[in-house]
Amino acid sequence: MTKNNITSKEIPKEDLQQQLADCAKAMGGKNFFLQLLEAIREAKPNPIINKSCEFHYSLGKIKWSKPIFRDKLTLLFQLRKLSKNGNIFPKEESKGYKSALNLLRTLNPVIFKIHPKNKKDGPGFTLHAFDIVDQKSTFINPLFDAVFLSPIYQVKKIMNAK
Repeated sequence: MTKNNITSKEIPKEDLQQQLADCAKAMGGKNFFLQLLEAIREAKPNPIINKSCEFHYSLGKIKWSKPIFRDKLTLLFQLRKLSKNGNIFPKEESKGYKSALNLLRTLNPVIFKIHPKNKKDGPGFTLHAFDIVDQKSTFINPLFDAVFLSPIYQVKKIMNAK
C-alpha cells in the first residue's frame, strides 16, 4: 500500500488508478473526465454549494441529493488539511468536535450522480463523500476527493502512472 497524494488514507495506488479509469470510461473517455474536473475547478463558487443540487457543464451534469452550504464545504477543506492519517472523524476533546460531527452526519447520506450529456458516451457514475470504516474512523472517499477537491495535476499524475 502506498500513500497517494489525493488523500492520506493508505490505499493501493493501482485501486485508485483503476477507479479513475472506470469513471473516465463511464464518462466517454479520459478527456471527457478531465473536462469534468476542469469545469468543476473553474466554477466559482464551488459547484457543490449550488442550492439546486445540480451542476451543468458542456459535456454533462452532476446531481446530488441534498444542498450543501458554504460553511460545510469550508469545514470539509479544513478537516482534510488537518487530518494526519486521513481520518477526518473528530476527537471528542478537539475544538469544533460538534461542527465536524455535524458535517459528517450531513454529508454522509449525500450521493453524487455524474452523467454525460450524450448517453452514448457512457452510463456515468455515482459516488459518495465518505468511507466510514467504524464508529471512530471516517475517510474522505478518494474518488470524491479526486473529482471535487484535489488539484487536477494530482489526478492526472495518478491516472497516468504506470
